[in-house]
Amino acid sequence: MTPAASPGALDLAAAGWRTDFSPRRWLRSGHLQTLAGNFLPRHLSLPEPEPLLVDVEGPVAGYGPTRVLCHCHWQPPEVRSGRLTLVLVHGLEGSSGSQYIVGNTARALAAGLNVVRMNMRSCGGTDHLSPTIYHSGRSGDVGLVLSEIVRRHQLQCVALVGYSMGGNLVLKLAGELDLAAPPQLRAVVGVSPLMDLAVSSAALHQPSNRVYEWHFLRAMIARVRRRMQLYPRIYGDAALRRIRSMRDFDQHIVARYGDFRDADDYYYSVASSRVAASLRVPTLILHSLDDPFIRMLPATRQALVANPHIRFIETRHGGHCSFLAPRTAAGDGYWAEQMLLQFLLDTCSKGD
Repeated sequence: MTPAASPGALDLAAAGWRTDFSPRRWLRSGHLQTLAGNFLPRHLSLPEPEPLLVDVEGPVAGYGPTRVLCHCHWQPPEVRSGRLTLVLVHGLEGSSGSQYIVGNTARALAAGLNVVRMNMRSCGGTDHLSPTIYHSGRSGDVGLVLSEIVRRHQLQCVALVGYSMGGNLVLKLAGELDLAAPPQLRAVVGVSPLMDLAVSSAALHQPSNRVYEWHFLRAMIARVRRRMQLYPRIYGDAALRRIRSMRDFDQHIVARYGDFRDADDYYYSVASSRVAASLRVPTLILHSLDDPFIRMLPATRQALVANPHIRFIETRHGGHCSFLAPRTAAGDGYWAEQMLLQFLLDTCSKGD
């Protein structure tokens, strides 16, 4: 393991929740970790969730408001408000049903926590609820979900957990809030967070990563085609024929319909790396050096290490959002899920 960490507010040297990461046998490659983490089956079942719709933007072009769908799992009413609540945010083209979201939910529920699985705009089968598109800058949506669940249930302790693009969203929100973060927000976690978009987009277009790029693009282009049918007054002339790369998609779809000048303006404007120094709530960031396509600039790494509120852990192996370790009698090998839960339990208990 190659750790990068800073001493300070989190009493990092005494972090008893931390364990080193070793990759599962035959999964030392970042590509193998990434693929195995995505495709290895997990037989998990969750209790029936309570749906929650949150309005995040008003009517656009004569269509209705944009809403995001959350799937909520609450502890009994008599203990609910005092239990830690996890808001889980998925990555690009994921949903509240993504494997890592379900895995974290099952683990947190078993520990007696509340869990809110948030879908980004139009994700999780909600195209009909969202005239506007999701992208890496929609941190305000997470903030509105946070405010709504705190208001409804008088919650005392909430943590935000995001994977990949979702990691950028939760870190961006926490950095934007700075000292104005609500007292209920006790901790933030980013797993393989997309903090530097321009270099990561370029990495995704490298020959060794084209399989991932095309996987994303197929799903994203299909989503735009659905939107062209649902919302023709907005997307009727979308330039899909010009898209051959993730950057093309960001240039012709995200920038155009997300109100950015171009892809470069989008990449710069929404990067959580710009607010890394402003993070004031206890934060855990897990990043693997062999992540196939998430790149972290030296300035970003330096800002994370220098911030005393951040626990930044880099591993030599782990791939993208995977971190599959050997199974043992004490654990199922999903190292990142185990780590983030222990970090949250330790951090939030100290804040009580």
